[in-house]
Amino acid sequence: MSSLRPSPIAPTVDFDKDGVQHGFLRLPYSRDDSAWGSVMIPICVIRNGTGPTALLSGGNHGDEYEGPLALYDLARTLDPKQVNGSVIIVPAMNYPAFRAGTRTSPIDKGNMNRSFPGRPDGTVTEKIADYFQRELLPRADIVFDFHSGGKTLDFVPFCAAHTLPDKALEQKAFDAVAAFSAPFSMRMIEIDSVGMYDTAAEEMGKVFVSTELGGGGTSRAQTVRIARRGILNVLRHAGIVDGAIETGRTQWLDMPSGDCFSFAEEDGMIETMIDLGDPIEKGAVLARIHSVGRTGIAPQELRAKMSGMLAARHFPGLVKAGDCAAVVAVEAEG
Repeated sequence: MSSLRPSPIAPTVDFDKDGVQHGFLRLPYSRDDSAWGSVMIPICVIRNGTGPTALLSGGNHGDEYEGPLALYDLARTLDPKQVNGSVIIVPAMNYPAFRAGTRTSPIDKGNMNRSFPGRPDGTVTEKIADYFQRELLPRADIVFDFHSGGKTLDFVPFCAAHTLPDKALEQKAFDAVAAFSAPFSMRMIEIDSVGMYDTAAEEMGKVFVSTELGGGGTSRAQTVRIARRGILNVLRHAGIVDGAIETGRTQWLDMPSGDCFSFAEEDGMIETMIDLGDPIEKGAVLARIHSVGRTGIAPQELRAKMSGMLAARHFPGLVKAGDCAAVVAVEAEG
């Protein structure tokens, strides 16, 4: 990466300065309504002496709100006297998408979580990814990226980390998941990991933790409480913030294979046959997709390819062929 040109992003904060700083990652963006304009991505740095660094982000997808709500609040309230090291907070990572309330950027349609390692001379989304890849991730010891279902999925509220070839790194990540203490804790696989922020961090040897907290393009009081309590728990677990971890009961889940996922094969109206958190047996009907083009057509049935519990479901009432309709997870030991 040393041959790449410098990032065009200029931070207005000093990452090596003690205290609390609220500023921006300023990305030049010339456009019709602002010839010498910029995208101003809010950032907060809270530092107190030497110690580990946590990099916290929300709004990787712009229609997911628990992370931004928890992180804007943390940036406003965290006392630097309680910090041992540094906390870097970017509440809305894909800021253009966040302002538009969309999963991808309205500027370039970039999906931040499929844009890594990014490019300093690429699209706006790629430039943001490049800055995280080259400037922020190397500073971090632990990386926490909040997600929820956005407008198209709804999840049982869980904290997650990935199964990894490096078992020592994997264990550190799962220890942080346990500290977050969500109602559910997930050992996760990805159906499309190319270009993910997760992958970029893990390939650098960083402890990476994420969530899926609800969905539907909004937030709930319960899931925001989980996010706010959980992120403080993780910072305390990492020794970066003083205080005791507030533990709660968590049920561990596993996503052991691609059989967890069910996809719509036709357009139509989706009818989920069980509720989130309910058990289901292999072969049972997860959902039905009803044709809306004419009457008299039997619905397509989506059957579970494995036994477990419903961990996620398609959220809008209408579905398109190829949409993820449901995710089944297996209960596991902690």
